[in-house]
Amino acid sequence: MFPGSDTGSLAGAPAATAVFTAVLTEGPVSRVNLARRLGLSSAAVTKAARPLIDLGYLHEMAATERSGPGAGRPASPLAVRPDREFFLGVKITADELIGVVCDLCAQVRATARRPLTDPDVEAVLTEIGRLTDDLLDAFGGDRSRVRRLGITLSGDVDRTTGLVRYSPFLHWRDVPLGRRAAQSTGFTVTVENDVKALTAAEHWFGEGVGAESFALVTVGTGIGCGLVVNGRLVSGSYGVAGEIGHLAVDATGPDCHCGGRGCVESIAGTDAIVAQVRARTGRPDLGMDEAVALARGGHDEVRAVFTRAGNAIGCGIAAVANLVGPTRIVVSGEGLAAYDLFDSHIRTSFERQAFGAAARCPLSIRPLPFEAWARGAAAVSIQSLVLP
Repeated sequence: MFPGSDTGSLAGAPAATAVFTAVLTEGPVSRVNLARRLGLSSAAVTKAARPLIDLGYLHEMAATERSGPGAGRPASPLAVRPDREFFLGVKITADELIGVVCDLCAQVRATARRPLTDPDVEAVLTEIGRLTDDLLDAFGGDRSRVRRLGITLSGDVDRTTGLVRYSPFLHWRDVPLGRRAAQSTGFTVTVENDVKALTAAEHWFGEGVGAESFALVTVGTGIGCGLVVNGRLVSGSYGVAGEIGHLAVDATGPDCHCGGRGCVESIAGTDAIVAQVRARTGRPDLGMDEAVALARGGHDEVRAVFTRAGNAIGCGIAAVANLVGPTRIVVSGEGLAAYDLFDSHIRTSFERQAFGAAARCPLSIRPLPFEAWARGAAAVSIQSLVLP
């Protein structure tokens, strides 16, 4: 996180962080239930919540329940004030910026998009500035309550330093995006890998709320995976934990842009599928939509490309199930538009490669538009406020 006009997180003490996070992700919650869930005394919960109430981030709802049999007055649940603060989120793709304004509960209040024709860092920063202006105009609310900006993109990103080590689709290496975006926009900036950010949003505000472990696999231009283990998003020592797109599943497979060979992404990413279909059909100008149409039309050679892609993705997902053991796996990404072509192959490959009971891990399909990915960027900005 890089500070603009604001610094630091809201919750400093561990108890305050725990209380705020629980109310934000699972609230409204009574103090009694918070104490029980967090292993704190009721007095400790009250002490932790008081400054958050005083600052207007939490409030007490009308009494609705009693704390137990024979208890006295009903409990007054704690809840978040969503309008207390707002957050910008921007998802960078190879050819477009997608942005949202979210409230404190990650509900989208405004959206905007801008085309991206130049991947140069300066050009992207200029367009981010224009997009944030568009978002604030569309939002129409109190701009003084918008202090933080989350930015996400595909690639190797160090969230702690805001450094983009490598982004294959923008051809960036070692770009200090967090620092430069903070300087150019004046906002406090958090930069994160797009899949990890989407996973964080699903963990705190979506499919993964309350789950101690789950995985989010994305299928599209890249093949990504975000992991939550013991209730925490896993980045690993080098920030690339969960990169199933670069698991080698075919030692004789095609070269990958990462420098490896036979990676899942080199077989099943959108660009890889298109390249294989072009080679098999002799049509160098063919695109993904045409490849999908040919496969659905029964073209055997093209269908074989999607079969191979499904098998590779299934192997990657099985590796996640075997190594991490999530309670459920969510599959998303722009590649779901063609999911019918490799769904059965993904599931067959997954069940074949998953070990023992891991094969029973449910796979749920969750189509998400790019605005949801931008919401993920806002979600990591929310986390930067909440977490120390």
